[in-house]
Amino acid sequence: MKKYIIILTLCVPYLIVSQTRSVKHSMSLVVASPASVGVSASRLARIDTMIQHAIQDHTIPGAVTIVCRNGKIIYHKSFGKSNASTNTPFKNNAIFRIASQSKAITTTAAMMLWEEGKFGLDQPVSDFIPEFKTPQILDTYDESTGMYTTKPAKKEITIRQLINHTSGIGYGVIDGDARLKAIYKKAGIVDLFTTENVRIGDNIKKLAKLPLHHEPGEKYTYSEGLDVVGYLIELWSGMSFDEYLKKKIFIPLGMNDTYFYLPATHASRLVDVQTKDANGKWIPTSQDFYDINYPKTGARTFYSGGAGLSSTAQDYATFLQMYLNGGELNGVRLLSRTTVRFMMQNQVGDLRGKDAPEDFGLGFGLVNASGERSGGIGSVGTFIWGGYFNTQYFADPKEKIIGLIMKQTLNIGNDNTNALFKRLVFQSIDD
Repeated sequence: MKKYIIILTLCVPYLIVSQTRSVKHSMSLVVASPASVGVSASRLARIDTMIQHAIQDHTIPGAVTIVCRNGKIIYHKSFGKSNASTNTPFKNNAIFRIASQSKAITTTAAMMLWEEGKFGLDQPVSDFIPEFKTPQILDTYDESTGMYTTKPAKKEITIRQLINHTSGIGYGVIDGDARLKAIYKKAGIVDLFTTENVRIGDNIKKLAKLPLHHEPGEKYTYSEGLDVVGYLIELWSGMSFDEYLKKKIFIPLGMNDTYFYLPATHASRLVDVQTKDANGKWIPTSQDFYDINYPKTGARTFYSGGAGLSSTAQDYATFLQMYLNGGELNGVRLLSRTTVRFMMQNQVGDLRGKDAPEDFGLGFGLVNASGERSGGIGSVGTFIWGGYFNTQYFADPKEKIIGLIMKQTLNIGNDNTNALFKRLVFQSIDD
């Protein structure tokens, strides 16, 4: 098997076809009037009022929003300050750290390679990264010394489990289990992104030796499994993860503002992450696990598939439109609609809870019947997610509507603008 993998890795640069020309030709996103796609402009304007009130009430410093329907941009506005201390206004082309919104893009890249036959979804990860061969589950932990014991897992982790968050891998700095958080920190695991000279392969091989939360496949535990997938994409494609995304997704879709590390020409458009000081004043902030200058500076060697990308509202809407089109945009097909269809099926059963409003597919949260009944979050099958720095999106295949609200904040208390934004988008439908 190892010999086959080595031969495959050497050959794939000549075999990669990934995206192809399509007989279908959906146009790239263009601006149109709300009325032309069955949306009420006056009802859509309620978003303006909501966000302006949130800024006046000091709930958020500002935001960029975009709404698309039937492949048309019908609302794209910016509000407030991207840096209140310098009085810098938000602009529609502002660049945001999209954090976990990176996961859907990483999943897309993986599924493009799955379509080429590079791996099986239920294939063990250890077939490609041998360090994952004998997974262990955390058993006991001594807080005073940091020492721990493990017990062997009964099953190996599969690639599907990496994507749907059932692998048992943890998430270090944002993990809900303090024991795993401490173990990851001591091992020097990079959980999100870094400006240091670290490479994903080295990071993932260290991660593979650490204990799991639980038996693979038995629970839903949000994890950095998509960072592992990012490294696998390098092994399957024979390209750096950064290069693969650029050549196979970003350039074909015209996502010209989406990067792991920003070129100098784009750096001034990066939004500061803001929080409130003791007096309630908006100030730029960072935390000890990320460099405030990411993604503008640093070694530029680490590509986090789970949280490393930065993008604009319009670029990400373009990516989502490709999915609403069944895997195609502007005559370029990234995925077959048959692949998109099964990716948007519940992949985790009841592991997120029997009454949860959302299931989870491959790369996306999915509104289920319970969620639709709750109101204001979309039809059954609406795919959704967000990012650590307060960005959020949804795309409703039934209504053919996309919405994104993009902010960059941390530790700001109650912010209900994401939920209100969704509700106001859906109440604007007027056909």
